[in-house]
Amino acid sequence: MAVVTKHMNTSPERVWAELSDGWMYTGWVVGATHIRDVDEGWPAVGTKLHHQIGAWPATISDSTQVIESEPTRRLVLQARAWPVGEARVVLEIEPDAGGTVVRMGEAPTDGVPKWLHNPLQDALLKKRNAESLERLADIAEKRPMPGFSSAGRPTGAGG
Repeated sequence: MAVVTKHMNTSPERVWAELSDGWMYTGWVVGATHIRDVDEGWPAVGTKLHHQIGAWPATISDSTQVIESEPTRRLVLQARAWPVGEARVVLEIEPDAGGTVVRMGEAPTDGVPKWLHNPLQDALLKKRNAESLERLADIAEKRPMPGFSSAGRPTGAGG
């Protein structure tokens, strides 16, 4: 499994808030280009993101399903991109002095990537996932919490 780690200057709750917003995955997951739908209740076990990956016009429409979900601690996803294959993605979130450490691991589980799994593929996954965690950190550290203004005040009716 290709594993990368990133310290983020925010709380585990803030990181989880971004992971819980399925519509934001194209903002931080390298290769995800369009979210077509998000199952109600995401990221509960069994729910799915319906996405596209790749660059137009060579995109693949498929889905990613939640396998395990422990709020503010752990999220395990089964990402599909058929006919290419599938991968298991594990995100672990731990409080750390002054913030949070997020560990992201990915391994092919089916299709061509599994058959050709090798150290070069792991190195490429590490580079891609390191960039994904950089993007997630930027969003979690700098974007106002959903439902709050940039000044930290609740938005919406009466806010």
